[in-house]
Amino acid sequence: MTTAPHPGPRHHLPAGSTADGPYALHIDPERAGWGHSALRVLELPPGGSHSFDTGDSEWIVLPLNGGCTVLADGETFGLHGRDSVFAAVTDFAYLPRDAHARITSDGGGRFALAGARCERRLTARYGPASEVPVELRGTGNCSRQVHNFAAAGVFEADKLIAVEVLTPGGNWSSYPPHKHDEHRPGEESELEEIYYFEIAPAHGTEGLGYQRVTPSGPGKETDVLAEVRSGDAVVIPDGWHGPSIAAPGHDMYYLNVMAGPGEKREWLIRDHPDHAWIRDTWPGRPVDPRLPLHEAPEGTR
Repeated sequence: MTTAPHPGPRHHLPAGSTADGPYALHIDPERAGWGHSALRVLELPPGGSHSFDTGDSEWIVLPLNGGCTVLADGETFGLHGRDSVFAAVTDFAYLPRDAHARITSDGGGRFALAGARCERRLTARYGPASEVPVELRGTGNCSRQVHNFAAAGVFEADKLIAVEVLTPGGNWSSYPPHKHDEHRPGEESELEEIYYFEIAPAHGTEGLGYQRVTPSGPGKETDVLAEVRSGDAVVIPDGWHGPSIAAPGHDMYYLNVMAGPGEKREWLIRDHPDHAWIRDTWPGRPVDPRLPLHEAPEGTR
């Protein structure tokens, strides 16, 4: 009799388990055991502020709830933000490596800092919500909504790739299972990935979801079956990842942060051969009518 896999302490990081000072979540490459990807969730009270040095990494400041002002490299960016990750597409700010940054918030809020060790020093920039491509991916109960705010080919960065995914309650996301843990020119890129979750409450109850990762070959043995709740993260150095399952009645949000050693910044994936056929069933079938939950606003800042 085989036993079901369970989330190890290295890969499934429950809410609060990596808290550090003002950060409710703090995952750096050392904590994850890899070379590039990082994620912090900064919590600020009304009138609060936080300063940090970007060091050897580029960063994107992404409001989860609330707005803020970001100062870096002599530039000031006012981020309108949003009420919650389920309410709207948000604007964001890009911070280069080797810079000093300060984040202030009159009303307080929570702000994701998605980072990646990098080599090139680019310019600090503002990303308007109106320019974030909103994609509906999959059909039926595999439908989800993707905000490609820092996808490769959408927003310039040196190593960092980041997107948001919204999955209606009861749907399967990150499906079919896929991987990106080997460099195969034109077929697959090597990327470390962090999933950060928030689950919408309903009827006064906290939501939950599930995340699966399975081994993809010799030396790539990440094996996770985790019940995830708001504030949890899963770090994925390798393996077939998916599905991400939203419990009925509770919409699921996750932020994907990716980076890797490749010279070219690209997101190339391989579907699990046992499940890739599901994509062939999507053409001609309707997207979940609950989507889009919202669209990018018109106009600029």
